[in-house]
Amino acid sequence: MEIRYTEEKKFSREQVEELFLSVGWVSGQYPNRLYKALMNSSTVLTAWDGEKLVGLLRAIDDGELLAYLHYLLVSPEYQGHGIARNLLELMKDKYKDYLYIELMPEEKKNVSFYEKYGFKVVDGATPMQKSNFEGFKD
Repeated sequence: MEIRYTEEKKFSREQVEELFLSVGWVSGQYPNRLYKALMNSSTVLTAWDGEKLVGLLRAIDDGELLAYLHYLLVSPEYQGHGIARNLLELMKDKYKDYLYIELMPEEKKNVSFYEKYGFKVVDGATPMQKSNFEGFKD
């Protein structure tokens, strides 16, 4: 298996929807909004096996100091082959001159994965989120 990585946003709405639904993420249920969000993101790194989108990591940045990583996912059939690691390392390299690279793992079980790559839980920090699911439409 030869995986190709790119920063080009040359993916379709359907490819993104399929990838997000493959890991059971609710964002995949809103393919139009998800596609627009990715196209408007500062950086989207993707992993490809031929024409199949198998992994993705996006960043939102302010152009100088802060890059926020969100949506690191790999299709279940491709997990365990270092794709997430490669996406993360590529993104860390892209933002190496920023003061902060931040992320908020959705599940505590993923903290140890990020710690292997230099991320630390911030003392005294509490992740926060406001959900607008009620009435949310694609």
